Amino acid sequence: MADAHAKNHDYHLVDPSPWPFVGSMSALILAIGAIVWMHGGTSIVALIGLALVLYTMFMWWRDVIIEAHKGDHTPVVSLHLRYGMLLFIASEVMFFVAWFWAYFDASLFSGEAIQAARVAATGGVWPPAPVGGEATKIFDPWHLPLINTLILLTSGTTVTWAHHALLNNDRKGLINGLILTVVLGVIFTIVQAYEYAHAAFAFRDGNIYGSTFFMATGFHGFHVIIGTIFLIVCLFRAMKGHFTPQQHFGFEAAAWYWHFVDVVWLFLFAAIYIWGSYGAAIPAGH
Repeated sequence: MADAHAKNHDYHLVDPSPWPFVGSMSALILAIGAIVWMHGGTSIVALIGLALVLYTMFMWWRDVIIEAHKGDHTPVVSLHLRYGMLLFIASEVMFFVAWFWAYFDASLFSGEAIQAARVAATGGVWPPAPVGGEATKIFDPWHLPLINTLILLTSGTTVTWAHHALLNNDRKGLINGLILTVVLGVIFTIVQAYEYAHAAFAFRDGNIYGSTFFMATGFHGFHVIIGTIFLIVCLFRAMKGHFTPQQHFGFEAAAWYWHFVDVVWLFLFAAIYIWGSYGAAIPAGH
């Protein structure tokens, strides 16, 4: 008599898991805590919610790794995991489209009279020189922004080197490539933090240029930090021998995400730093 529980398909039916419920409750606590904090209350509830969200992420991904080592990630399941990652990156692309849209709307139509207070805020030029005010002093694109561009482009080559080393079962090359990529990601974040600290404008100024600049580049910097953490996890997993040339979706997803971060930065560098700097006042040393 055939086993009624025998698996005769390529799909993985996930065992009952507490993490969807725990994750949703953690997100609710985080949201409530953030609202309380923003209205002048204590930050304790928000911090508890954040800790619970991070704990859920850690435990849920731990279970996914365990499933992979058990052999539950068949070729069909692996393909669907890749579809999921591609759709996630597509959603991230649209996220950045919103910030580029805001930037180009303000810059290309700086003198649009139909927009309430647009001319008063920009002076009809870009970068803004508000009516009755001084022109916005922006960064020299060929200084720190260029350095960070070279850093990210180099990190794209090192993560590709690590990927090819993995495909050729070169453990040393994989680990060295990941270490270099992580180091470059950290350096990028340090340089951007230095750049922000020496900016001649600030987000809190209420300046339309500062708002679009910091939202676009700031969220990109946040994604660099996430990608760096992603690669650090992959580095520890590589040291433990988790990845094989045949099965390494976790690393592949991290590499895709990192290349996405690289491409977004190239658009930011071209649009906000280079194109947006024409005719602008640049402080000495910037």
